[in-house]
Parts: sequence; C-alpha cells; structure tokens
Amino acid sequence: MVEVKNLTKRYGAKTAIENISFTVEPGKIYGLLGPNGAGKSTTMNIMTGYLAATSGEVLIDGHDIFKDAIAAKKNIGYLPEIPPLYLDMTVEEYLKFVAELKGVPKKRRADEVIDVLEKTQTTGVCSKLIRNLSKGYRQRVGLAQALIGNPEVIILDEPTVGLDPKQITEVRELICSLKEDHAVILSSHILSEISEVCDHVFIISQGKLVLSDTTQNLPLHLHSAQSIDIVGQGDVEAAKAALLELPHVASVEGEALEKNMGHLVVTADSHEDIRAEVSTVLAGAGFAIFEMKEVGQSLEDVFLQMTADTYATEENEETEEETEDDSNI
Repeated sequence: MVEVKNLTKRYGAKTAIENISFTVEPGKIYGLLGPNGAGKSTTMNIMTGYLAATSGEVLIDGHDIFKDAIAAKKNIGYLPEIPPLYLDMTVEEYLKFVAELKGVPKKRRADEVIDVLEKTQTTGVCSKLIRNLSKGYRQRVGLAQALIGNPEVIILDEPTVGLDPKQITEVRELICSLKEDHAVILSSHILSEISEVCDHVFIISQGKLVLSDTTQNLPLHLHSAQSIDIVGQGDVEAAKAALLELPHVASVEGEALEKNMGHLVVTADSHEDIRAEVSTVLAGAGFAIFEMKEVGQSLEDVFLQMTADTYATEENEETEEETEDDSNI
C-alpha cells in the first residue's frame, strides 16, 4: 500500500529526517509519534507530495509520489492540522468543489458527496456555511474532504487538536471506522489517543525512526522488567525474604498495613512472567494474596525512553544558553 524507503530531507546543513523507512498496510491505523521538531510533519508532507525529499522514495500503491505524482495523490486523502476549509462556502458546496479538484467524474460527484456526508455524520449541516460550524464539525468536514474520491490511504495530522472531550470521542470513533476501507496514518501528541486507536506505532526522534512495532508489543521495548503489585494478609518481612529466594526476582519492597495486611512490590530482573512462582512462594510463606496485578507499562513510558536523547539535547542546549547569558553579565 505505502512504502517509504530511505527518506531524507535536509535544509542546508540541517537534517530534518534521515534514512526513514517503513511500510503501511490496508486495514490498520498507524500512529506517528515524536517530540516537537522530530520530523513528523516533514515526513507527512513528503508522503503527501507537499514537500520534496532530498533523497529516498515514497510509493503509494506502487506509484512514486515524486515521479508519478498525479496517480499517487489519487490514492491519498490528507487532513492537515489546520483543515483547508473555505469559510464562505456551505459544506455541500465545498465538498463538491473538492470533488471537482480531485477529478471525480461529474456524474459521480453528487453520490460521492452524499457518501462522505453520511460517513462523517455531517448530513445535517450540509447547507450551513462552514464559518458557522463548531470546531468539531469543521474537523468532520476536513475529514470529509480527505475521504472524497475514496482514497486508499488517509493521512491525518493532529485530527483532534482543540476539540472538547465529546468531540474527541466522536472523531476517534470515526477514525476507527475508516480502517475498514482504508489504511490510516495518524499523527498526535495525545499518547492515550494513539494507544486507543492505533494498531501500529512509529516513533521518530531527532529525524530518525527509532521504533516501529504493534501497539501490543510496545512494552517489550522497555528496558525495565516486570513489576508486580500485591496486597495480602500475613507477615510482610517473611514474605519479602521468601520472594528474594526466587531466581528472577531483583527486588522486593513491602510495607505493613492495618489488620495484619501487607503491600508488596516485586520487580523481576527480566521480562519473564513470574506471577505463578510468586503465588506459590507466598502461599508457602503463609501470606494470603487478596490482590495481585502486573504494573502495566504505558505507551508514555516507551515514548519517553525512545526519545530520551531528544530531551537530553534540549536540556544541554538550554544549559549552554544560560551559561552564555551568565558570561555576558
């Protein structure tokens, strides 16, 4: 569907993105993550043909975005962070205009507009001027224009920015429904949104692709091992001593609670699941388990670990600037 091969973009001596490669398949939603200035927007702009690359290839359904732009762009629907809307048009007028720009045959345009109005649930506002719509409805109209022509690839740049919680939920549900007929690439700063919506995640840091994996596999990329939170009844010190005898237990923290209750946090020295062994040992030590749960590793943990170099660089630059300022006093 989409192949990005060794994509590089330089502005003079500055490299915005370097040697980025990935593939996008139909029927999935892909999340594109990275700190500000990491190269997300540059990558998306090159993929949609808005920006030329210094080197590399972008193939959309086999068509090179640089050498066969018209054929490639027919397969792309793009929603920039600021939707490209004409405020003095009605929703219907605007979508018909977009259909004409995209080369949809004249006899199909009316049906095409009706179809995207239904998909984005904007039929009820089709006769309204866009300037009179709420932010949420404007975002829906932006999605509708991206869907005109039934492109195979939908690229969305921060599609829920500035929306209220109800609007965010509605737009997320709409995005999830799109993967039935399209491949979707989604850029967002809201990590919970990526976790809930996306099947696969790309993380870009300092212009390089540092991680590409399914959402389910993300915890495997963390350096930290398994951590288990336990609440039970019994002698906390005896339980700690017994747990430390297990081969894969790195540390145990514990505190005594009221009514002979105790709280334990067990950390393994690997990603192996040690819950069965922990249960057996605690039973032998006379510590009755009331609750045991694995402390989940979030996308936020993975993101911060994978982009640590970016934030370290920013801190160093800030320190250097402060030193220079001090020297001028």
